Amino acid sequence: MFEFAWLWALLFLPLPFFMLILPAKPRAKGAALRVPSLTAGIPANLKKDRPSRINLLLAIIGWIALVIAAARPQWLGEPISIPSQGRDLMLAVDLSGSMNQEDMVVNNRQVNRLTMIKEVLGDFIERRVGDRLGLILFADTAYLQAPLTYDRKTVETLLKESQIGLVGEQTAIGDAIGLSIKRFANKEESNKVVILLTDGQNTVGNITPEQANELAINNDVTIYTIGVGAESMVTQGFFGMRRTNPSRDLDEGMLTTLAESTGGRYFRAKDTQELQQIYAILDELEPIERESRQMRPLQALYYYPLAFALLITVIIAMRTLFIWLLGKVKRSVT
Repeated sequence: MFEFAWLWALLFLPLPFFMLILPAKPRAKGAALRVPSLTAGIPANLKKDRPSRINLLLAIIGWIALVIAAARPQWLGEPISIPSQGRDLMLAVDLSGSMNQEDMVVNNRQVNRLTMIKEVLGDFIERRVGDRLGLILFADTAYLQAPLTYDRKTVETLLKESQIGLVGEQTAIGDAIGLSIKRFANKEESNKVVILLTDGQNTVGNITPEQANELAINNDVTIYTIGVGAESMVTQGFFGMRRTNPSRDLDEGMLTTLAESTGGRYFRAKDTQELQQIYAILDELEPIERESRQMRPLQALYYYPLAFALLITVIIAMRTLFIWLLGKVKRSVT
């Protein structure tokens, strides 16, 4: 469908014709100041016929093109339905110092826990077509990095840019859940889900996990908790190689309570494969129905008449210059 965004601009189309029919102002017969340099070299036929009919016609065509461009012609495409189903997911990612523990493997490379989360969570975010995603980073306290948005690419970029120690070294799980619940305010028709990834226990914060749990229940927020970290790891000690548990500080009891009391589940991610399986399970969350929406792609076309008007201007200028040069040549010959 073709249309003009500013149809009223077409009212200026007849303006050149009004200028042509206006009566010419009579020239005074008194003395006048002549500037020879302005008329020198112009052929007599051009002086008698200024502006020439061809230039006048070109100027009118250029004016019409400019007015059409000012009216903003545009093409509206066919209506396209956008996803009417989806979820509201708030991702809460732990950035405490313990996330620097290198007990994960990605592409046959030993990496820390946050790097593994970025790798796998990026694929999870990419699949959430139609979902609104938000991102909260927490350590000593919780910070909103991205509000709920359909812009999955930005959420993924902000996650990849996050760094361990950015917001401290400890773990404020209660604050992260509390801030997530706050971001769901005034979203009555949302299925409000929090996915919390951590490798430790609540050690700091203004809100305890118990208080956060109560807030989640009262606000119908479902929490899915994921405990990240390997169960065993071989390290070099003073007396040689020894096997340790790098996840000994993980409070699985608290994370299980947080999840199950709100209708969610607790998952244990000991390696990359298990975390991928967890996200596959989360993909099966039942979407909610939202109001169906449509959009029509819009393509601006104003630059076509604008470019044509510019071309007309160049033609008029080149034609005038050519006639002037031709007059100079004739004068030099005679």
